[in-house]
Amino acid sequence: MRWEDRDQSSNVEDRRGSSDSSGGGRRGMPSMGTMMFLWPLVKPLLKTKFGWAVIGLGAVAYFSGFNPLSSITGGGGSATPVNQKADDTQARFISTVLRDTEDVWHDIFKSHGATYKEPKMVLYRGSTRSGCGHASAQMGPFYCPADKKVYLDLGFFKELANRHNASGDFAQAYVLAHEIGHHIQNMEGTLNKVQRMKQQVRGEAKANQLQVKVELQADCYAGVWAHHAHKRFNILEQGDIEEALRAASAIGDDTLQKQAQGYVVPDAFTHGSSAQRVEWFRKGIKSGDIASCNTGL
Repeated sequence: MRWEDRDQSSNVEDRRGSSDSSGGGRRGMPSMGTMMFLWPLVKPLLKTKFGWAVIGLGAVAYFSGFNPLSSITGGGGSATPVNQKADDTQARFISTVLRDTEDVWHDIFKSHGATYKEPKMVLYRGSTRSGCGHASAQMGPFYCPADKKVYLDLGFFKELANRHNASGDFAQAYVLAHEIGHHIQNMEGTLNKVQRMKQQVRGEAKANQLQVKVELQADCYAGVWAHHAHKRFNILEQGDIEEALRAASAIGDDTLQKQAQGYVVPDAFTHGSSAQRVEWFRKGIKSGDIASCNTGL
């Protein structure tokens, strides 16, 4: 993907090295959820002097910026050492993609007689706070409608490449464009509408079906963005579309379920199958028209 020497978005909150993000720098107090998770491990240590020493060393390490829990929790994207130069390059790249989404969606909204309101993007490492509650690397990127911000731990992209075989800069751009798609849905009132519909249906399976339609529409919106971004900035290089399609396929519900448990439970789908995600992204990038993204909501 061509992205160098173009403007970056100013709507970026970089918390990677702040005390609000547990992935770098000195940390704040661990969350209540973390403390509840640790209590069964800590309780026996309180009975011996050696245990107290272990707790003390762990506390010093934690507040110095090292995560002593990484060997227990499996870490996630931010538990491993960070190459700061590469991380900063990654931040510049994703900030450039965000600026591209702003330019494209401003034009699309203007063509429909509306005004696009730019969301913020929060970059963090490990964990941070959001308007929708606690955010952690294990959650993956997400959009919070309460504060209109996209939350992104850059370590997710390494996981996308290593665990899901979906590497490449345009795969990463697709991920952000999908989350911006949720921001579009929030502006359109779709997210509130679906939330009301979920409260009226019976059973988790039907609520999940509604959520799948939300996610597939966001995939389509990501394709619409890619269509117009290429026309405007000539961003696509050979293999880029395949990178995005590979990413969409890799994070389909059926693929993830097979990897996790060896079988598929369609009623538990919340994002759509791999084939569905690929199909809706293709629709958006082929047409460049938001009208093509009608998933039945």
